[in-house]
Amino acid sequence: MLLTESFIRQRQAPLRATYQQHPGRARITKHVRTAAIDGTDALHGIVIPGDSYDVSIRYGIDRAVGGYHDAPNPGELLCAALAACQDATLRMVADVCGVELLDLEVEVRGHVDVRASLGMPVDSPLGFVGMDCVVHLQVAEDTPRKLLERLLATAERSCINLATLRHGMPVSMDFDLDMESTAGCQTAAETGTQ
Repeated sequence: MLLTESFIRQRQAPLRATYQQHPGRARITKHVRTAAIDGTDALHGIVIPGDSYDVSIRYGIDRAVGGYHDAPNPGELLCAALAACQDATLRMVADVCGVELLDLEVEVRGHVDVRASLGMPVDSPLGFVGMDCVVHLQVAEDTPRKLLERLLATAERSCINLATLRHGMPVSMDFDLDMESTAGCQTAAETGTQ
């Protein structure tokens, strides 16, 4: 069964008009931070997404690198970001295309060799070497095949996190070091060790 009116198209129409006239307004910045609060230790932490959601996500470290595997780990959160983005993109594009989704599940598996993170010599680079994203999708029986193909192609082409992972991007890394908190620490050069 095809839907008739697009809620997403209505929501996006004024945004498209604004971005057409003012392209710079389409460039937004996402913000996430961690916090050292109760429950954080060497194997657990807290991630706080955005600035206004009043939500925090507890994370733990994978048993493959010495953690307890008792909370979602950073690798799973990376996979979750892809799954959430692809799921949301499919739902939005289905609304715009007029396709009724009866069921949708996105499953992501990330493949990584953790030895490099433990300082072990390996031939493969540190980091994920690949991800598999499988979309389980059910639509109404009377959905035209061409419309379904358009839905899938547009959703794959429009998923921001998928495009980011496929193309890569520069990531800057800065350390804002508070010298008072490191007064008791010595570098390898200071201690004569390597």
